[in-house]
Amino acid sequence: MSYTVKQVAAMVDHTNLHAYATTEDFRKLCDEAKEYGFKSVAINTYPVSLCRGFLEGSEVLTGAAVSFPLGQTTIETKAAEVANAIKDGCQEFDYVLNVGKLLERDYDYIKAEMERLVALGREANVTSKVIFETCYLREEDIIAAAKIASEVKPDFVKTSTGFGTAGATVEHVRLMKEYAGADVQVKAAGGIRSWETAKAMIDAGATRLGTSSGIKIVQEMRAAGLE
Repeated sequence: MSYTVKQVAAMVDHTNLHAYATTEDFRKLCDEAKEYGFKSVAINTYPVSLCRGFLEGSEVLTGAAVSFPLGQTTIETKAAEVANAIKDGCQEFDYVLNVGKLLERDYDYIKAEMERLVALGREANVTSKVIFETCYLREEDIIAAAKIASEVKPDFVKTSTGFGTAGATVEHVRLMKEYAGADVQVKAAGGIRSWETAKAMIDAGATRLGTSSGIKIVQEMRAAGLE
């Protein structure tokens, strides 16, 4: 399939999740997102209100990464972080599920966590995304989590934080798309640094891309005459 720059830019969550990010870094992130027409900025929860202010009057959404990057906090803690991010103005959140519980096949826990957090998003009309961190998972784990998502219906399931041992793969995107169901979209993240990789993820079924290389991807598309 062929895609335009505008179409692809509108799939990009422009990302800065670094511990050392400053106010000026966030201002730059937001300015770039507006300039290039990216879908959102993806940030930790602390700068949510700051970035919401920088983005005022634009169509760019303010995202928030919850229990990031490990997911090893309680459901109550995750719920409190989501609620606080919503209070501060986030319009989307990406939370890391409890990978250890998934590996233990404690699916009741994974479902309870997902239900609690997705419900908070629904109540506030805020988009919810569930990060699997696929680099640590077996195929059966990815399928199990995707099947739970097909029941709970978060807005998105997402491959990776970008802080694990590996990022998104085409195979994992396809697997998540197959088992999460028609009502749940897939976000590919981690290691997406070129148009070639981005296109492969989109072709596999991803409708959102988490990347700090969105500008590079757009520039590569323009160089290839894909305006």
